[in-house]
Amino acid sequence: METMTISEQDIVNALCLHLANKKDLDPQKVQIELFYDDDYGYSAEAYIGDRKQILVEANIIEALRYWLETEMNKDPYGSLRFELNEDAGITAHYQA
Repeated sequence: METMTISEQDIVNALCLHLANKKDLDPQKVQIELFYDDDYGYSAEAYIGDRKQILVEANIIEALRYWLETEMNKDPYGSLRFELNEDAGITAHYQA
């Protein structure tokens, strides 16, 4: 089984690419901020121009699956698990 750790920057990149693809924009026009809350779990805020969009964990997973398939040429339906690390920030662990 293949395993890999997806860095916080790669999670941000995946969200930018996915949202840009859905909205037919340049990925550089999307800004992302990741969050973790004990009550709500993992989430993100996406800023596109003057608009803000709240993304829940399911949206982040969808973006990571898109990124795994299109950018990494990997099976997008492997297992994904998030982790909050004081040094590395929010990371995801992928296992195919």
